[in-house]
Amino acid sequence: MRRIKKILKYALGAFLLIIFALVIYVSTLHISPPTPENTTCLNLQPKQIDTNCYTIGNNWIRKSNSGLWEMYVEGKPFERGVINGKLAQQLVQKQEEAFTDQISKMIPSSFYRKFLKYSIAVFNRNLAHSLTEEEKLEIYGVSKAASSEFNYIGSPYERILNYHAAHDIGHALQNLALVGCSSFATWNSKSKDSTLLSGRNFDFYVGDKFAEDKLILFCNPEKGYKFMYITWGGFTGVVSGMNMQGLSITLNASKSSIPTGAATPVSLIGREILQYAKNIDEAIKIAKTRKSFVAETFMISSAADNKTVIIEKTPETTGVAYPSSDYMICTNHNQSKELVNTAINKEQMATSASVYRYKRIEELLSKVDKNTPQITADILRDQAGLHGAFIGMGNEKAVNQLICHHSVIFDPKHRIVWISTSPWQLGKYVAYDLNKIFAMHGLTNNHEINDSSLTIAPDKFLLTPDYLRFLQFLQQKQNALDGKEVDIQKLITSDPEFYDAYVIAGNYLMKKKRYSDAKIYFEKALTKVIATKNEEESIRKHIAKCDEEIKSAG
Repeated sequence: MRRIKKILKYALGAFLLIIFALVIYVSTLHISPPTPENTTCLNLQPKQIDTNCYTIGNNWIRKSNSGLWEMYVEGKPFERGVINGKLAQQLVQKQEEAFTDQISKMIPSSFYRKFLKYSIAVFNRNLAHSLTEEEKLEIYGVSKAASSEFNYIGSPYERILNYHAAHDIGHALQNLALVGCSSFATWNSKSKDSTLLSGRNFDFYVGDKFAEDKLILFCNPEKGYKFMYITWGGFTGVVSGMNMQGLSITLNASKSSIPTGAATPVSLIGREILQYAKNIDEAIKIAKTRKSFVAETFMISSAADNKTVIIEKTPETTGVAYPSSDYMICTNHNQSKELVNTAINKEQMATSASVYRYKRIEELLSKVDKNTPQITADILRDQAGLHGAFIGMGNEKAVNQLICHHSVIFDPKHRIVWISTSPWQLGKYVAYDLNKIFAMHGLTNNHEINDSSLTIAPDKFLLTPDYLRFLQFLQQKQNALDGKEVDIQKLITSDPEFYDAYVIAGNYLMKKKRYSDAKIYFEKALTKVIATKNEEESIRKHIAKCDEEIKSAG
């Protein structure tokens, strides 16, 4: 016993020594910003022309009646970034506050948050070397709008730079329940008038506050093609967007091993494709030239090619999945010949909700003769399981998981994009005609820029008692997360087919040491459609723990 204690003592000492060395090392790290050729843009000041509407020269930002923020920026990289930051300063600062708040909720221990900070600083110490000069200059420009409140984390440039890699690190470390996106596209015989259409749900959840201020950014860069993308304050990477050459891109996370060192964040690879590719071949070429942090899929729909492909990228390999018919579906597993048979992808297909969602979209598309934007929205809003089974509201196996940051529909040929409004993808989809928006020369008065004649109506689900019950479920779930009193009866009756309702109840009762009652709820959860194998195993472990405690007490 003494020997074991001695070993543990030395092990703890070694661990603390490593932590101390890490702290000292990180304290010496500093990522130097790039040097802009011209900094006169720092003197520019926004002009207010209405409530929530500001301009700087031809650049502008406004809040639409739909609740979406809309912004146009133009010029050189640093200038674009500075103007972006000046126009959207309140969004940049609010998003950072929401992000750090959510990190505090996910990691309550200040010690572990500091440890995470130091670990990421070491991991990302060479991040800037993986970015182009254009990318660094634009990010540096945006960082000028960052709040000094968070300087204890790092300089504004270091923080904004690292936030561009947060998506990658997060999805690798959890492998990660933060991201479970679904995308699909149709063309030729599968679409009305043979029109290429693609739709996607960006199911990236970092708290409710993070999704409050979505930003639709229209960019007219000095180099490359004009493009739009859906983003948030301070983020120049692309997860969903379309350019004026009629090429759209959506990013879907894939199963990834934990990265061993900094590389290009996948959203910046997506941004380069959107800004510089006019067709599928050029998109593939760009993807192959960049080394990524983590595994990711890029669904590329091209008006020039009138079809869609999926570029699948890992830190080591780039594969391409080509269509075998007039539609393609992309969830969160690989389909290319280069990556479909890898061990990590087989595990993903066997244990995650990805294949189930893929089959559900395939099932829905099989019932569609000619796809339209309305039908695309209907599929993106679908909450059912396979064969229309009711699997509970919020289930990750559903196409619509009721956590969506944004949902989007692209018509590359006509340069039209539809973007969902709150809540999730249930609100109306507002349409933007890029031809008209990029023909504007500044904004002299505050007016709506979306095309109201193309609006897709809100989901009728919003008018049902089920929607109100789901809100009740979310409230009880939040109470459980906050350590407040939970009304188990309300929790269960609000979403009775959702396995997670029973898991939440079981966990709540376990904390109260009511193991016999908790076991009943965990066993009930196993009778429902569970999203992943990991969650099923976790429930079984909780049941075993309850049995141990019951036996010990007896």
